[in-house]
Amino acid sequence: MLGIFFAMISAACFGFQNASARRGALSGTAMQGLVTSMVAGTMLFLGCTIVFGELGALERMSLSDIGFLSAAGFAHFVWGRYWNIRALGAIGANLAGPVQQYQLLLSLSLAIFFLGEYLTPLKVLGIVLVISAPAFILHQRRAKTKRVQAQPAEVTVADAGTGAADADARPKFTPRLLEGYVCAILSGLGFGSSAVLAKAGLTSTGAGFAGGFISYVCATSCVGIMLLSPRNLAEVRAMRGEARKWFFVSGMAVSFSQMFRYLALSLAPVTVTQPIQATSLIWRMVFGYFINREHESFDRFVLIGLCLSFAGAFALAVSDGMVLSYFDAPAWIIELSHWRWPNR
Repeated sequence: MLGIFFAMISAACFGFQNASARRGALSGTAMQGLVTSMVAGTMLFLGCTIVFGELGALERMSLSDIGFLSAAGFAHFVWGRYWNIRALGAIGANLAGPVQQYQLLLSLSLAIFFLGEYLTPLKVLGIVLVISAPAFILHQRRAKTKRVQAQPAEVTVADAGTGAADADARPKFTPRLLEGYVCAILSGLGFGSSAVLAKAGLTSTGAGFAGGFISYVCATSCVGIMLLSPRNLAEVRAMRGEARKWFFVSGMAVSFSQMFRYLALSLAPVTVTQPIQATSLIWRMVFGYFINREHESFDRFVLIGLCLSFAGAFALAVSDGMVLSYFDAPAWIIELSHWRWPNR
């Protein structure tokens, strides 16, 4: 239960991180956001490792543990975060979120084949819902685009007199769908694989803070190597105050998110923590409404897609037995709930 609680806090922090990173991406770049957030996370995990007495765990970790945790740090904090900021800048958090839910499929697949976990009927339903959400949004957006193109673009004299034309002339959020969805898929690969890698690295010690510190050290080292390029260094130095402020806020939020995420992974299986982490969709929508209302898509079909994705994440998070305990289900449903794959 404590692992689930930590996973829920992590999801809320990650939702706020996406909203604040989206605001920073309006005037900054992915490299600037990557560098700004990295130092904050490393220092936070180092402080927690010392305060909570996990320094000794660093000595007990094997080379394989360190390797898994380092790989998780690169996958999540470097690869995943870079492409995530690019996706946020191109299409916003609301449109990127459902596509990034594909990371659940990667996490579950890796957990099944490498960590001995399994699928149940409810998890299969969750997978179907997670896959259907982005497909629904894309279908509805194409239909909306066709309707808009079919309408004649006319501005009447009455519209001009009432200022309607001026209202339409205001800048509107126009997502770059191809770039955004490609970046969202690439970020999902990093986010999805990192959970399994981190879980593998934490199995022997269960030291979440120490494990997170190793992951951040590896990621920070990788970013430091990237800054050896004069082009990347000049890009970071050119960061403006508005972007720096929001990227710093985003960095602190994601650091707390990862702190609770590593604690959750040390206490609960990936098939539980990752689906709960996916509820950050709801949090990013809530925070995005207050922070980025003019820079996000809040169309009705987008909100429906978010709800489908959330329902899928919930189905992946709960157990079949928990659901059946609240309903008087027919015998065939009870029998079906006993199905497992793979049946080891």
